[in-house]
Amino acid sequence: MKRAGTVPWPEHEAERYTAAGHWRGRPLGDWMWSWSESYGSRTALVDGATRIGYRELAVRADALAERLVSLGLGDGDNLLVQLPNCWEFVALFLACQRIGVAPVLALMPHREHELEYLAELADVAAIAVPDTCRDFDHQTLAAKIAGTRPRPVPVLVVGDRVEPGHVDLRAALRIEGDAEERRGRLDERAPDAGEVALFLLSGGTTGLPKIIARTHNDYEYNFRRSGEVCGFTAETTYLAVLPLAHNFPLGCPGVLGTLAVGGLAVLSPSPHPRTAFAEIARERVTITSVVPAVAHRWLEHAGDRTYDLTSLELVQVGGSVLPAELARELGPGLGCTLQQVYGMAEGLLNYTRPDDPSQVLRETQGRPISEADEILVVDAEGRPVPDGATGELLTRGPYTPRGYYRAPQHNQRAFTADGWYRTGDLVRWHPSGNLVVEGRLKDLVNRGGEKVSIDEVEDLVRAVPGVADAAALALPDPALGERVGICVIPGDGPRPTLETVHAFFAARGVAAFKTPELLYLVEEFPLTPVGKVDRRTLRERILALAEVSVPAQPKAQPSEAPAPA
Repeated sequence: MKRAGTVPWPEHEAERYTAAGHWRGRPLGDWMWSWSESYGSRTALVDGATRIGYRELAVRADALAERLVSLGLGDGDNLLVQLPNCWEFVALFLACQRIGVAPVLALMPHREHELEYLAELADVAAIAVPDTCRDFDHQTLAAKIAGTRPRPVPVLVVGDRVEPGHVDLRAALRIEGDAEERRGRLDERAPDAGEVALFLLSGGTTGLPKIIARTHNDYEYNFRRSGEVCGFTAETTYLAVLPLAHNFPLGCPGVLGTLAVGGLAVLSPSPHPRTAFAEIARERVTITSVVPAVAHRWLEHAGDRTYDLTSLELVQVGGSVLPAELARELGPGLGCTLQQVYGMAEGLLNYTRPDDPSQVLRETQGRPISEADEILVVDAEGRPVPDGATGELLTRGPYTPRGYYRAPQHNQRAFTADGWYRTGDLVRWHPSGNLVVEGRLKDLVNRGGEKVSIDEVEDLVRAVPGVADAAALALPDPALGERVGICVIPGDGPRPTLETVHAFFAARGVAAFKTPELLYLVEEFPLTPVGKVDRRTLRERILALAEVSVPAQPKAQPSEAPAPA
């Protein structure tokens, strides 16, 4: 990999993965044209009233790729992408693959705090955003971020309002000139398949999220093998309701796994039951993927006979562990098969198989997709635990990179000297050969599938006026799985409240899903023997406090507000 800051697989491993056929040595942009040649007139994408065929998608992506080149972008550049689920997202992604530009996939809730960090870390050469989304002016923020960069950074905009000096992305997707001649010119620019194709974001346990470099070789295997395991075919109609910036709906198997086999990918702007159910009924969707919080809402609305859901065959659930009761009810409630998914943007993917016994489907989180996936379950000293015992999951494989991008110090902690990725997840092997996720070592909150770093939240809260110290906690929530709670030791100045914390986070431009939703004022934190905050004891105290109407500990007063939008 040419990009400075990336960590390559050892040469002997790369040769092994290539010899086994896992890595096929073709960039994703080349695969795009193979799909076009195989399925040309078939519809590839549905986005509301817009329907895009395979050949049209390839030709439009090429038109955009050449216009990106005219803006000065090329092999080795990075492009910050913050777009909702739309066909332009997919076309831009594929255009980047034609010319060696790697999209850095940001989430729509990210604001100045996160975007400025990503733009600097990846040294982005351009930024792509909608003009507005859910009443937020992304175009203005993108212009502000672009202005912080040491070189001119064009802002690409999807929408009806494109400010002077910015690039109208929809106009840049217009087809002009000879498509075959353009294809030939771009073929000459094709990047090496071992180079970075895209950057995904980590769950983020030590401050702001780390960036994960995924190559053309490893990511093509990621979605191809996922599609094989999940039974994707040309008859598949996949509904993307989760944000495409996430690994799950993008390539597990997701939209890319659907396109690779000639299926139809339907892009939904929202996972809300009314919106998603209407898409399922209209397009006869066969497969979709959701997080447990979305699955819970869908099950609550499954009795609504307004929509015909009989086409639905498989619902993938991942992002966080599916509660046992919901696992039992979901398949029968939606009239389809449940598939549990346990994976990570860092690589390793595990799926239950559709033909697994019902008990295995309900009780486990699946098994690895590849025979080349290596798994160790170890104790605190790094020693393998006995079969069936719980330990930390370590992994290596053909689609699990060997390090985060530009994070050498963090990589020393996150990876062993011989390349094992320390997931921080606690798992055990089930007698079926599947994994069961029992918990985690990492300090994070899994809020409806969005991972929130406890360290990052604490650092921000400590800067709030009137806060002497802060400890963040993952607190249970029946719908989202977990919410962000914060325990605060007041200091000098105004007494901190949830409202002042919210205002501070908003002023700092922090993504709303990271904002604490419960605040407890305490006099001190329980400590471990080595002087660290004893989060387990603190959490137990807070949960006990929450179970009574009058606080058991008068010094700890809870304050609660609605979840951030």
